Amino acid sequence: MNARRTQNLSEAKLNRLLEYNQRLRELLDIPRTTVSESSTRVMDFCKNTHDPLVPSVWGHSNKKEDPFHPASRNKCCNIM
Repeated sequence: MNARRTQNLSEAKLNRLLEYNQRLRELLDIPRTTVSESSTRVMDFCKNTHDPLVPSVWGHSNKKEDPFHPASRNKCCNIM
């Protein structure tokens, strides 16, 4: 009975190792990019994407284009 239990534990340990090995193989298949390529993409995005929260770089944006501009007071409801 003790030998059977040892065999079951060994099989369970082997199965865990095989599953872990499979997960590691799947991680190897994930496409990767270099840091320099990723940083170049981020810099290009920042240079080409208008950000209304940085007016010192892009200038003041039109109120219609600015999603962070507060809505006009005529559209609000007052509850008394």
